[in-house]
Amino acid sequence: MHPPLLELRDIRCRVEDTEILRGIDLVVDEGEVHALMGPNGAGKSTLASVVMGNPGYEVTGGRILLRGTDITDLTPDERARAGLFLAFQYPEAIPGVSVTQFLRQAMSARTGIEDLSVLEVRLSLGEWMDRLGMDRAFAERHLNEGFSGGERKRNEVLQLAMLEPDVALLDETDSGLDIDALRTVARGVHAVRERHPQMAVVAVTHYVKLLEELVPDHVHVMLDGKIVASGGPELASEIEARGYDELRALAP
Repeated sequence: MHPPLLELRDIRCRVEDTEILRGIDLVVDEGEVHALMGPNGAGKSTLASVVMGNPGYEVTGGRILLRGTDITDLTPDERARAGLFLAFQYPEAIPGVSVTQFLRQAMSARTGIEDLSVLEVRLSLGEWMDRLGMDRAFAERHLNEGFSGGERKRNEVLQLAMLEPDVALLDETDSGLDIDALRTVARGVHAVRERHPQMAVVAVTHYVKLLEELVPDHVHVMLDGKIVASGGPELASEIEARGYDELRALAP
């Protein structure tokens, strides 16, 4: 029997003296889409950052397993090479580094191939830009510099496609997007999953609109640093209709 693709066991973390995550258990199998919902301050984005190894958070308990291997003490770049990917809520601009240059370096680190062919990268990049409906001139622009919010998010999906991770963590990818841009991003994620059906997705979101496009297998609700409810897509609809108050009353 194979171990889960990603498993979180009793994850706890804090920043300085403030405890943020208070015992998170989560199992994600190949090809699954999981959604993390909850109000501001619930710990959703913190959880994504902790899984990716953000050093700004102190993990005080629990373990993170990727295909059964303990990665709790790995650095963010080691986790990325192992198959984790984080799409940021607010992607940073990197002046002077083109999208192509950035992706070539990232792909080289991911694959372990130091002299990755520029031609191969450009061919793959062009193919994915066409599939994602992106202007090929986009590849020569400096990473996220002067990009609109929608362009930054589409660029994150482009990175996702090129790097072929095992687990994609989407941290409020829908933040700041209008409905058309949201659909474009969601369709991009679908296109990547069609090419790589074993890839799992963990999407952090406030909004049901994204989940209507991604259609999660599992929805989890976080309150005060804990997962207090899990279910199918219908749970997201219930939250939209009734809010979090009923769950808050039941939370330990």
